[in-house]
Amino acid sequence: MPMPLPEPALVLLNPRAANGRARSLAGPIAQWLAARAPQVRCEAPDGVAEARSLIAALPAGARLVLVGGDGTLQAMLPAILERGCVLGLVPLGSGNDSARALGLRALSWPDALAHALAAPPTAIDLGECRFGDRRVPFASSLTAGFDSAVGLRALAAPRLLRGLPRYLWATLAELASLRRWTLRVEADGALVHDGDALFASVLNTPTYGGGMPAVPMARNDDARLDLLVAGRFGRLGALAMLPRLLAGRHLSHPRVTTCSFNALAMTSPVEVPLAADGEAIGAARAWEVRILPQVLRVARRAPPC
Repeated sequence: MPMPLPEPALVLLNPRAANGRARSLAGPIAQWLAARAPQVRCEAPDGVAEARSLIAALPAGARLVLVGGDGTLQAMLPAILERGCVLGLVPLGSGNDSARALGLRALSWPDALAHALAAPPTAIDLGECRFGDRRVPFASSLTAGFDSAVGLRALAAPRLLRGLPRYLWATLAELASLRRWTLRVEADGALVHDGDALFASVLNTPTYGGGMPAVPMARNDDARLDLLVAGRFGRLGALAMLPRLLAGRHLSHPRVTTCSFNALAMTSPVEVPLAADGEAIGAARAWEVRILPQVLRVARRAPPC
């Protein structure tokens, strides 16, 4: 018997997610929908422009189920916000930190799909990065410096590596050409860092990089973002910090700074690479980050985090 759905819905599968492994799910998902939700179609567009055009054609407030990871969500966020879509996620990416924060990471794809189509939505916060004339929303993280370089390197990781191992491989590779940046960071008008830094990341979820517990107390419904700055670290110091980061014990280090905020301003004398939800978005000498409270309705499964 077809399942009742609260809104018109579309399933959008990113065939390039999980290093192309998501493509093999197009047939099984279409069969699942034909048996349980025949009014819903599954599309697997070849590119971002085609995917965004499919979202733009949806009725305002329709339910959109994304099959992919953090990068898929990042690419679709502007279109989702424009149409006011209710978002469902079937986690099938390399990172899946947004899905992890929503309590979806451990679900099988059929269970995740059923939940994404029918669960009542709740509102969560997003962040937004502003630099030049660009406005980039993000769901999980905005990274600047070393973290962004790691994310770029992770794109070239061996195909067998997924999730956290993929980012660990990229982190160790990036340490070989370690670079620091001079950053001035102001949170809600107060100076929190001025000097050398390995990276300055903003978190809306407790984890990033495929499950690293960067800011365990971060929540995506508290109308706040969380800053994480790693100061002057050399190769050995950064390498020694990695086990502490994986265990969530890095925040007590004297060269690590964290705070929650509503608005952030960062500057550097040189261009710093930026990434949103693990996806490169460019480089800048000055950028701002702000909270977008309660702007996205999602089918979540866990208590807010």
